Order: sequence, then structure tokens, then C-alpha cells
Amino acid sequence: MKLSSIGIRRVVLGLLGVLLLAALAFVVMRSGPLAPTRVTVVQAAEGRLTPALFGIGTVEARRSYLIGPTVAGRVRAVTVDVGSLVKAGQLLAEMDPVDLDERTAALDAAVARAGSAMAGADAQRRDALARQALAAVNARRTVELGQQNFISANAVEARLQEQASADAVVTAATANVAAARQDQQRLAAERAGLRQQRANVRLLAPADGVVISRDAEPGSTVVAGQAVLRVIQPSSLWVKVRLDQARSAGLTVGLPAQVVLRSNPGRAVAGKVARVETISDSVTEERVAQVSFDQAPSDLSVGELAEVTLSLPPTANAVLLPNAAIRRLQAQIGVWTLDGGDLRFAPVRTGLTSLDGQVQILEGVKPGTTVIVYSEKDIGARSRITVVETLAGQQP
Repeated sequence: MKLSSIGIRRVVLGLLGVLLLAALAFVVMRSGPLAPTRVTVVQAAEGRLTPALFGIGTVEARRSYLIGPTVAGRVRAVTVDVGSLVKAGQLLAEMDPVDLDERTAALDAAVARAGSAMAGADAQRRDALARQALAAVNARRTVELGQQNFISANAVEARLQEQASADAVVTAATANVAAARQDQQRLAAERAGLRQQRANVRLLAPADGVVISRDAEPGSTVVAGQAVLRVIQPSSLWVKVRLDQARSAGLTVGLPAQVVLRSNPGRAVAGKVARVETISDSVTEERVAQVSFDQAPSDLSVGELAEVTLSLPPTANAVLLPNAAIRRLQAQIGVWTLDGGDLRFAPVRTGLTSLDGQVQILEGVKPGTTVIVYSEKDIGARSRITVVETLAGQQP
């Protein structure tokens, strides 16, 4: 009787051990390292993709003017302030002319003197012409008398010499008139240049606009080319946007755009691509485009950040899959498909991508194919998997 109790106890303990081992094996196979990999799947379906490009940009002015002197000098006055609306030709600031007025007056006197000198040279030329005409008449008469032997040959030669001298005097007088005219023109050109310098002292608005920067105050000294004021045309504001080169296919002038300004994130402003720069940024691997507004907001500020979305034309019908389903295996791009419980890696050729994560599949997957989107770890052709609705930490 006693041995029978011991045997029963051993049998019960053995059964408990077997059950414990089975439970442990079940836990290991279900949730341990040997458990099947949990995955989420999607059915490949056809559809039309509406691709878009997204980039961050800053508001800039297409027409911006730096107003400053052409020579170094001291600022005498600044007549406008930041935010002032200005008209074309309006006086914005003035530099100290120093001695430009006195030099202009001196050149005015020099030009007047050159005019007097030219008048005197012209009078001498007219006098020389009169003497030349008289000498020519006398010489002609003397030659005729000499031919009739009324006077000697010496007298004829003397008259001819007088005519030659009169001709030389006319030539010299003509040259003096030309020299006086050239001198007058030179002085007039110098005066015009000096007056232009005097006009450059007055800094005028080149176009209608608004002052956005006042970089110098009266009494300060600036060098040639240094800006005293900066003026922009508000109607020329646009957004300089940078786009990833790898996702910039289809970027052309005229694409419709939606601009969301940092100051008003709840409102999208319509616009379009006005220009695509021909030079890209090789460091950041970005392309640059300029986006103009259909109607610029009244409170737009230069330098403000903006989010820009460019809409591309819809694509033709094609298989669409989430971007997360695209994998890389041994330098091949493809997706993991599930067919009757068997895993297979299908190489694909992708097309455009939308901002919501949809990818156009041009080749490799047919509609209705079950494709794995997310997996809790890397999988292979021999991996054991179990399909679930969602995974912890999965992106929507």
C-alpha cells in the first residue's frame, strides 16, 4: 500500500513536469526568440497617384534696391525711416557734397572763359580770311602785270609770298579755333561729370516701394557702394524654396503651389512656380525654385519662413503601395509578398511618391497581391510570421 502511494506521487510529479515543459515550450514558441514574427499586410490595389513636392523656403523680394553713394563720403541727412512708403525719384538721403559746388562754379567760369577764347580765335580766323582774300587779289593783279612786263619778277614773287603767308595765317587761325572748341568741349564734359557727381550725392528712390532697412545715420561715413537704405517693391515678394534633389522630378515653371507662412500656419496661400534656378546646391543636395503669390498677404514680411507644397499632375492608373513596404535586399529594391503562407521577395520598379507615403509601382506587383508593410524585425524567405492588425510604434 505504501509503495503504491509513492508510485502515484511519482507519476503525478512526472505529469506536472511534462506539463511545465510543454507550457515553457509554448511560451518560447509564441513569445520568445523562436516565436513567429508579427507583420502587417496590405492588398495591392490600382489607383491614381497625385504626387507633390514639399520644401521649406523664405520670403524674399524679387526687386530689392540698395541705395548708397558711388564715392566715399559723410551722410548729411536721411529723410525716410524703416516702413516708409516712397515714390520713384523721391529724395531718400543726401551725402555731404564737400567742395563739389565750388568746383562746379570754377568749371562754369572755365567754360565761359573757353567760350571767350573760342570767340577770339574765330575773330582772328575771320581777319586772316580777309587778309588771305586781299593777298590773293593783289597776287593775281601782280602776276598779270608781270606777264605784260610792267613790273619786275621780284615784285611778282613778293606778292606771291604775301599770298602764301596769308594762307598759312588762315590755317593757323583755323587750328586755333578747333583747339578752342575742343578745350571748351573738354571743360563742358568735366562740368557735366562734376554735376553728375553732385547729383549722385542726392540718393533718390529708383522705383515705388517701401524702406525695409536704414543702415546709416547722419554724420556717419560710408564707403563707395555701401548701402545707406534698402528699398523693396512689396508687389515683387515671393518665396525662395529648397527641394530635395532626389524628389524633385517634375519640377517645372507654372506648377500650382500652396504656401503656409510661419506667422499663419492655419491658412494656405495659393501661388505658382515662377522660376526654377539652373544651379542646384551640391552641398545640401537641393534644388531651388521661386514661388510667386497669386495674391500676396498684406502682412507679409521679408525673411519669414514658409512651407511650400507643389502639386504635380495626377499619374495614370498603377499599383499603389505604402512607402514602408519597399525594402532593399542584396542591392535590389522590392517588397515581401505573402502567397498561401509562403514569403517571397518580389523586385519592383517604383515611380512617383505622394506626400502621404504612397508609392507608384510600375513593375513587379499585380493588383490583389498581399504585401507585407511592417514587421517587428527583419524577415527572410524562411521566416515564420503571423499577421496582425497593427504593431506597437507603427506609424499611421
